[in-house]
Amino acid sequence: MGLIKYVKEEIAVIRERDPAIKSNMEVFLYPTFHAILKYRLAHKLYKKGHYFWARWISQRTARKTGIEIHPGATIGKGLFIDHGTGVVIGETAILGDNVTLYQGVTLGGTGKEHGKRHPTLEDNVMVSAGAKILGSFTIGENTKIGAGSVVLGPVPANCTVVGVPGRIVKKDNVRIPRNDLDQVNLPDPVLDAIQGLREENRKLREELEMLKETLKGGNAE
Repeated sequence: MGLIKYVKEEIAVIRERDPAIKSNMEVFLYPTFHAILKYRLAHKLYKKGHYFWARWISQRTARKTGIEIHPGATIGKGLFIDHGTGVVIGETAILGDNVTLYQGVTLGGTGKEHGKRHPTLEDNVMVSAGAKILGSFTIGENTKIGAGSVVLGPVPANCTVVGVPGRIVKKDNVRIPRNDLDQVNLPDPVLDAIQGLREENRKLREELEMLKETLKGGNAE
């Protein structure tokens, strides 16, 4: 892919997924644009065995942008990193097409593995702010990871994951649109459980009051 074609594609990706962008020129101010551009260069050097220079580029880029992408990572088309400060993508991570990451996301290892140590994210995965995905497993396509979640195991396609540790709270066969970047309106299993307990408690209190009235009526006779 030529540089000009690549730049045009990155501009299109960023403008599609960031409503704050008002013009194409603003894209050149975005850390994610520079981080991904430098990653592509570093990755080519890494594949050719120029490990020092690949790491040199990636570390300089990390200091300038706050986004650390290991040159050994495999990244598909259309990666978008919004407000990317603190994003870390490990050496053996694999990202499919149209993946979206927000600030503070870590695609890391557990420190106990050799070889493939980092997660695989399939197409159209969205990882919300502060989420951590740790270990060598796969996050299925069209999955959304809620903000602050810690995911330690594989997730099927078309799921929503929230919590620490991450729990699947929604699963269906409906494809998630590529521009569905809603990080807020996700299911809350803890709140659902509390509301369920409140409703059960309300029904028990009603039944208890009815039983008390019945007993009073019996004693009056």
